[in-house]
Amino acid sequence: MYSADIGWSDEKLLLAKIAAKDEKAFRWLYDMYRKKIYSYALKVLKFEDRAEDVVHEVFLSIWQHEHPESIDNIESYIHVMARNSSLRLLRRQQLEIRANRELALEWKETHEETEQLIITNETGRLLQKAIEYLPPQQRTVFRLCREEGLKYKEVAERLSISQLTVKTHMQQALRSLRMSLQKHNDLAVIFVLLNIFFKR
Repeated sequence: MYSADIGWSDEKLLLAKIAAKDEKAFRWLYDMYRKKIYSYALKVLKFEDRAEDVVHEVFLSIWQHEHPESIDNIESYIHVMARNSSLRLLRRQQLEIRANRELALEWKETHEETEQLIITNETGRLLQKAIEYLPPQQRTVFRLCREEGLKYKEVAERLSISQLTVKTHMQQALRSLRMSLQKHNDLAVIFVLLNIFFKR
């Protein structure tokens, strides 16, 4: 059991337990800071689903941290992570607005633009290639969530894993796909990225 009023030594102990992949310790940290992160992200991003994305990204970073016990002040660390994650998502929102404006302009000029002219066969090939490079479990979770439209709970039940594990695989898969596709700057790839990362 972890006290809500942790001191310096207890905080270090808590982080040491998280470093040892103690799920109870991690859950305590999650329950302690989730609402603060969510509220902050919601003020910045104005969208509930994207605020949730920030929460997931922050805690995924802590869980995957190679040496969480080396963090000097966990509250300050979480605040910085939440701020940086929120700003990254804010920039993506601005990209979405710019891309939508470009799309609207093209439609107005040609009256014949369709989604297929934007998401080209080449772009689809790039996406499928990036998906194939994902580790097997990440690839399976991504396809069940994004291609079959299953919710985390449904995927967890089908694969006999926890919802937290499903979320973790999705975050890792999305990060890998983003890094792969961001090497391409054409408008078609921009729309693929938007479709992947803002699809619900």
